[in-house]
Amino acid sequence: MKTRAAVVEGPGQPFQLVDLDIDEPRADEILVRVKAVGLCHTDLTVRDMLPAEMFPRVFGHEGAGVVEAIGSDVVGVAVGDHVVMSFRSCRECARCAGGDVGYCEQSMALNYVGYRMDGSTTFHRDGSDVAGSFFGQSSFSELAIGSADNVVVIDREVDPAVAAPFGCGFQTGAGAVLNTIDPEPASSLVIYGAGAVGLAAVAAARARGVETIVAVDTQDSRLEHAAVFGAVGVNPTDLPDGAFVDRIRELTAGGTTAGVDTTAVPQVIKQAVQALAPRGTLVVVGLGAPGIELDAVDLMQNGKIVRGCIEGDSDPLTMIPELLDMLAAGTLPLDRLITTYPFDQINEAVRDVAAGAVVKPVLVF
Repeated sequence: MKTRAAVVEGPGQPFQLVDLDIDEPRADEILVRVKAVGLCHTDLTVRDMLPAEMFPRVFGHEGAGVVEAIGSDVVGVAVGDHVVMSFRSCRECARCAGGDVGYCEQSMALNYVGYRMDGSTTFHRDGSDVAGSFFGQSSFSELAIGSADNVVVIDREVDPAVAAPFGCGFQTGAGAVLNTIDPEPASSLVIYGAGAVGLAAVAAARARGVETIVAVDTQDSRLEHAAVFGAVGVNPTDLPDGAFVDRIRELTAGGTTAGVDTTAVPQVIKQAVQALAPRGTLVVVGLGAPGIELDAVDLMQNGKIVRGCIEGDSDPLTMIPELLDMLAAGTLPLDRLITTYPFDQINEAVRDVAAGAVVKPVLVF
């Protein structure tokens, strides 16, 4: 079959729309005609960090669309179903069996390498392989191949452009609050980075009834979005040197109960830990630079916890429907963060989100 896809030829290069061949779905696979796909920071980060030998490849991991074909072994998904695609997990290892599908023992191979487990690719061009299977989908393409473990059936009335970001970004931010932190109303929560993931965390905190929510970002436009969700905004660039941690402590009655870092900036994470109250928890969800320096004495003496979190500690098969129910009920109105672009304007969407002109770009076919 033929498909139109956004291909990246090498590290950090722009997306180019080209025609590719895509395989028919195998016995355990699902072919989806993509109607909309979110542009996520992870698409851009991984594009920039992978070595040249792992290109060309197709990214995209927040696809939403309609099932066109299913393999003979697929159950629970039918042709014509409206679906959201999310990350893959094997559903067989000890971690998956324990409910921790985001920490699947095969996660790297299933989501990042660019090949099926047998070493084959789903995309081809002029007889050569093109890496795909990004998060088990590579949905920067009119057609994408997924599997029963990462294709989630949704209500047909949900706009695909609204549903798509729940496959990763919105699920990650909201899940970090609802699943990982599970805050009490009387607690305080600080979100570092008010992009799509951070604002989803802010909205989830508001839905849970958290009394004190603080959003931190260097772009005032994003803090304005956070204010709509009930957060107090802090722009560190407006503060004197050395005053940031004190400001967070001031807003959270001496220290925050919990924090979510979406920035992956070592200095931000260091300060976020400093701003925690005793026994406070910082959840790190961002993908970025290594080299975080933490004060071991502070952690020990104050019982502070710093932990990672993949995809909001969610199982997408259950979490995505739950979040879409909250959206429909008006308690998680994340649709207001979305700006749509025609698929052929993918590079314009990249520029706009990098400049802070939009929060969550979604490409529509």
